[in-house]
Amino acid sequence: MEEPHVPSTSSHSLNLSTNSSEETVSPNALASMRSLIVNPSTPESTISSIFETLTRSLQLSTNKLVLRHILKLLYDLASHHSSLSRLVFDSVRSHSLLSTESARLAVEALDVLASIAEHDRAALVPAMDELDEGFFASLCFSPSASLRPWLLRNAERLHVRPYLLFTVFLGFTKDPYPYVRKVALDGLVGLSKNGVIEDRGMIRGCYFRAVELLTDMEDCVRSAAVRTVCAWGQVLVASNPETKVYCSDDVFVKLCSMARDMSMEVRVEAFNALGKIEMVSEYILLQTLSKKVLGSKENICLGQYYTEQFEKLASDAAGALVHGLEDEFHEVRKSACHSLRTLTVLSAKFSVEVLNLLMDVLNDDSMVVRLEALETVHHMATADCLEVQETHMHMLLGSLVDKNSTIRSATRKILILVKLPVFKLFKLTVDALLENLETYPQDEADAFSILFHIGRNHGRFVLCIIEEISQQIEPTSESKLSFDSARVAGLLVLAISAPVLHDCNIPPIIFAYAVTFLGRISHALRDVMSQNTLLAYLSQRSRSTGLPTVEFREGHPCLWSSKSDVPENSSNENFGSFPMELQEKRDGTSKMQSPIMKESRKLATPLVEYQLEVHDEVIDSMNAILVKVKDLWPFVQSGHVNRVLRTLRGCKEELATFTSKTLAPAGVLIFTLLYLKTIEVLVKTGGLEN
Repeated sequence: MEEPHVPSTSSHSLNLSTNSSEETVSPNALASMRSLIVNPSTPESTISSIFETLTRSLQLSTNKLVLRHILKLLYDLASHHSSLSRLVFDSVRSHSLLSTESARLAVEALDVLASIAEHDRAALVPAMDELDEGFFASLCFSPSASLRPWLLRNAERLHVRPYLLFTVFLGFTKDPYPYVRKVALDGLVGLSKNGVIEDRGMIRGCYFRAVELLTDMEDCVRSAAVRTVCAWGQVLVASNPETKVYCSDDVFVKLCSMARDMSMEVRVEAFNALGKIEMVSEYILLQTLSKKVLGSKENICLGQYYTEQFEKLASDAAGALVHGLEDEFHEVRKSACHSLRTLTVLSAKFSVEVLNLLMDVLNDDSMVVRLEALETVHHMATADCLEVQETHMHMLLGSLVDKNSTIRSATRKILILVKLPVFKLFKLTVDALLENLETYPQDEADAFSILFHIGRNHGRFVLCIIEEISQQIEPTSESKLSFDSARVAGLLVLAISAPVLHDCNIPPIIFAYAVTFLGRISHALRDVMSQNTLLAYLSQRSRSTGLPTVEFREGHPCLWSSKSDVPENSSNENFGSFPMELQEKRDGTSKMQSPIMKESRKLATPLVEYQLEVHDEVIDSMNAILVKVKDLWPFVQSGHVNRVLRTLRGCKEELATFTSKTLAPAGVLIFTLLYLKTIEVLVKTGGLEN
């Protein structure tokens, strides 16, 4: 439709005869109006004409269906044309529709007013406060039961005063329709959060009315009653400082009584509510873990309770949490696990008993329940109320082999925080993590990180197994190397972690071995230290090995060799300190000045001759590999990193062929492999690009 035709078309369709009160706007005209209202190209004159037509129709029409369409169009008009929102608001508010006998139309008019006010709060919210609250109350008591839930749910939008709301909500908790009772209870929950009601009598009245509805015949009402008991119970506890403990115990036990409700939804709500209680007597807590009622003969202090009160509380609370953890529905078991997060911090004795139950839950069929149990254990560790025994560790470490990666990850997060008081538990944990590493290679980064944290926090235990670690890292009697083993890498991470917080005497050669895993280790420890920091740390700890190690000096990677470890038949020219720095060319490309590569031919013979006498073939082969590395220097200078790396991989593969020869000396093989891997690390970390 072309714009010049819009006014004429709309004028024709919007003509409204006022000769007869029965004359109404046709459905086609209403449809045309909406298309014009939402069209941003519609002229302002047309929009004004539509507003006048709708306002006049609202006054004249008696057709309820047409009036409902008009109200909807007026809301659209206010939404799409904010300049008219106040005029639309006043038109709907002043119309006799608000006093009509049609309660449904009146409710729809209130909905329009509330919606418009939400879009223009500064100007229209004060006008909402001026609405007649008596009119709202009269609508609530209209014969149409379907309108009451809407009115109760939207009472806050209509700006009804809290004390009137309290009266309305409390009154409708006795409505014959269950859904109305449910909405009224939900309204009371919302009212409890405002803190407006301070009268103790009103608080008690609301709480005990909700307690009555815990026995309602309808599931939805009992669920709402559980939420209301929890909300107003906490308000009641806060309002009675003298009887705070007693009131809190009463609320807790009332909720416990719903843990065996016939409805699954009600049981879920009950455990959700139990997790919000922040004060409970230790006896009541312990009773929830025992289906058998604990008697006074077990030295239970009754405190302020009479015998009858004591028996009632014990009976209602008996085994509540156990029932939840054993429930047939995973939703209930999950909710029961979650509720323990708050409760375990209330009593050390209770937390010990709960941990025994949670270890059994780790075998649950449902993944979400197992995960919730692990999250609860993690929360206990964070709150420093987790004391694990050997039996617990066996169950906890069993989750490391779970097929679900989320379960394994949650378990490892717990192990970071667990305190291992004895070496046996430490060894058990390390072995489980290494097994996890071999079974699930994709977990390597997380497993390395956990091993590092455990070693850092238990440095003295690391020293106890350092000899075993060294034996597993060293080559076998057949000179077979296992540097690519995930287990060896994990042991290296564990070993290098100990000196971080402890002055541990870890053999320097271990730190030299760790340099060959720099990329994998630094990736796992990225939340602890940068790759440069890790490289500097490993270099500093491995200087006494006599092997070239990597150091960062003023931000540049360097190779260092300790002069004190130079063999007597070597000169200082060959075994000094030889920095390798990355310099920038003027054209922006990196240039690696590496004396170690330039001296590779000079170093090859003395480095090999430094070992015991070996077969000439092996010496020649080692020399050939070192010379081949030296010849890579022009490619490094030109930035052909990929070609250099491929050649280095070929050298390592060639080196691997000697591991099967009994004449090949282990020291020569180890050094050459370390040499190749160190050069590879330096090329990668040099930041060169093809």
